[in-house]
Amino acid sequence: MQMPAAWCRVSVSWRQLAKELLVVTGVKMLPLYFSKFSKIKYSWLLFLGSHDSFSYWVDEQSPVGPDQATAIKRLARISLVKKIMKKWSVTQNLTFKEQLEGGIRYFDLRVSSKPGEIGQEIYFIHGLFGIKVWDGLKEINTFLEQHPKEVIFLDFNHFYAMDDSHHYFLINRIHSAFGSKLCSVECVEYVTLQYMWEKKHQVLIFYHYPLYREYPFLWPGNKMPAPWANTTNVHKLLQFLETTLEERSRYGTFHVSQAILTPRVKTIARHLIRGLKNTLVHRNLPMILNWVKAQKPGVMGVNIITSDFVELVDFAATVIALNDLLLEEDESATKS
Repeated sequence: MQMPAAWCRVSVSWRQLAKELLVVTGVKMLPLYFSKFSKIKYSWLLFLGSHDSFSYWVDEQSPVGPDQATAIKRLARISLVKKIMKKWSVTQNLTFKEQLEGGIRYFDLRVSSKPGEIGQEIYFIHGLFGIKVWDGLKEINTFLEQHPKEVIFLDFNHFYAMDDSHHYFLINRIHSAFGSKLCSVECVEYVTLQYMWEKKHQVLIFYHYPLYREYPFLWPGNKMPAPWANTTNVHKLLQFLETTLEERSRYGTFHVSQAILTPRVKTIARHLIRGLKNTLVHRNLPMILNWVKAQKPGVMGVNIITSDFVELVDFAATVIALNDLLLEEDESATKS
């Protein structure tokens, strides 16, 4: 059996070796890799997430979603408009399964009922409707069944066209999908990989709606703050990420750094056909990745970083391998 080249490079740093191993072995390496951090608080570790995680498929045939302005809904009666919307609504290329296999452990979820549809079915949404939430949950659960030591964050942070009955329906779906894998609300500082493994929990659900209070497995949205820069300028984005890290709560919450650029109306108007990936993502990803490489996990460090089109660079391996800085700091403290 031929050994991966990364295993033979004894001269590289452990952090670089860890990164290359993660690239070579993918998801099979993650539980073993994270086992050395099993007693470290989850809010101190560093994970990669995807922005609008479900948007790898949107339905051009369905109505425009209730998250859009009335003017957009009117324009969308023209078939070409929906094709253009798709270019700007899709922020990921990979399915849930593919993202999980690539190392993504935080999922940014926006959901909606479909106005006019009979029943209470809930769909993912970003301008246009995506797949049914139930189908996505089942896909994620299949992965977790096959990888019992993996732990994920599901952040339900935007709800559209949903009354309480829709929420009860969705929450029951969540419970049906994951059952005993769901981690009950606990003090954030108690959550470690060891804690999750001992309890046989694999899923933390964050639910940004008051009904979370009625369910022990729904964590309040304020435990997962995700400040949004809302800019097309990569320099302003990076400054925003630095500022919000400095303001990060020292205790009591996880924290999402949204390393994403958001198009303005005029951005879309100038680059109608090019779409999000070709207009904002490709061009600015190198600078964003350089910022990521300079970060550290820890009590006031980065915790979760989200990105568009997570497969375009070796984002996952770069982010995950930064956790070794925690071990390096411990070694330095021990020697001194």
